[in-house]
Amino acid sequence: MSREDVLLSCLACGAVNRLPANRPAEAGRCGKCKADLFPKEPLVLTGKVLFHAVESDRVPLLVDCWAPWCGPCRSFAPTFARAAEQLHPRVRLGKLNTEEEQAAAARLGIRSIPTLILFGQGQEVARMSGALPLPNLLRWVSETVGM
Repeated sequence: MSREDVLLSCLACGAVNRLPANRPAEAGRCGKCKADLFPKEPLVLTGKVLFHAVESDRVPLLVDCWAPWCGPCRSFAPTFARAAEQLHPRVRLGKLNTEEEQAAAARLGIRSIPTLILFGQGQEVARMSGALPLPNLLRWVSETVGM
């Protein structure tokens, strides 16, 4: 593995993959489940996959913590999906259902939803509660990760 190669967790299955530096990020696929490593849409995350990706990956990960019963969460979902398309491949996006992943939500200290958490370099970089319009979301992410 060269110094520029990137180890990246698959957000679909959790497998760790090596992405060669000379290969475009968009071409990365999981060796185990064949899912895109840089999907153009948010992926549903389990707590296990989320925390593994946060601890091991160096690519920014934006997580939408939501619940199916939350009206603002449901209305924000299309905006979050459009953000995934526009931030691709610099930032990966995932959704954590706080009803199904209650232990992960507690570990993250989720007090209100929707809550957006931006992870980078193995730690939480920023957090924001509430839904944002697309331009504000893109600006917040870009300013936070220095894009």
